[in-house]
Amino acid sequence: MTRVVIEDGKVVEVGKSELDYCPIYAKRFGTEKITPEMIRENMEFRIRDFGFCTENRVVRSPDYITFGVSEILSTSLKNGVIDAAVIAADGCGTAVITEPELLQGMCGRISGLVETSPLQVVLDAVGRDNVLDPETVPLNMIKGAELADSKGYNRFSVTVTNPDDARTLRERYGDRVVIVGVHSSHLTCKGAEIMFDNCDIITACASAFTRNEASKRDVVVAGNKVQIFGVTPLGKKMVIEKLESIGLKPYDGGPKDEPRPLISWQG
Repeated sequence: MTRVVIEDGKVVEVGKSELDYCPIYAKRFGTEKITPEMIRENMEFRIRDFGFCTENRVVRSPDYITFGVSEILSTSLKNGVIDAAVIAADGCGTAVITEPELLQGMCGRISGLVETSPLQVVLDAVGRDNVLDPETVPLNMIKGAELADSKGYNRFSVTVTNPDDARTLRERYGDRVVIVGVHSSHLTCKGAEIMFDNCDIITACASAFTRNEASKRDVVVAGNKVQIFGVTPLGKKMVIEKLESIGLKPYDGGPKDEPRPLISWQG
């Protein structure tokens, strides 16, 4: 939950984090306190390690963490549960992906994008006919779903951050679309309710409202850190199948290691 600007392969702006602690960062990097300096170092590491936001971008990857949204969707692509995934990534904006390792490479190690610029190495891998516009690489998940639909995919997933987008997709495509709510930290109380009414899977991120809404619903819960909720029968199936593939079971209580502080976003 920090604004970061990268230009020409360099981190040029780092804002103040809304979080003091992230359990995933703590586990992977031993970071107990989130600071602007730590965030800068992490972004610079991503640029060096896999070419984040540069023409050195590594576009294909196996699973990065044991369990996350990209890991669930790449497994569902492999298993034929979905035919394609509509995603947002650096270098291509909104794209339609059908290859599991490409989906994992483009989505597994990136944070929430607000804006991106075209990268030729990414467009070459993804295919220019699989993005909304290779010149401007916009972020628009509704138009991404329209692109997937126009290509004839019977069932496709779409990641969304906006509750109105989730509702529009469900009304327009019904059960053909698997809707995955991501980057939920800034959901309002009403927004969380709308997401749970329309999404198949939702990530908790640092949202207090998302966790509260999940407690009222019959959901499958994965993990004890940044939890993922399977909401619909299909969403539950996808979460459970991914857990089983790595020898894990759904969360059934016990200690949690959550982001701090949890955010009650008022809009």
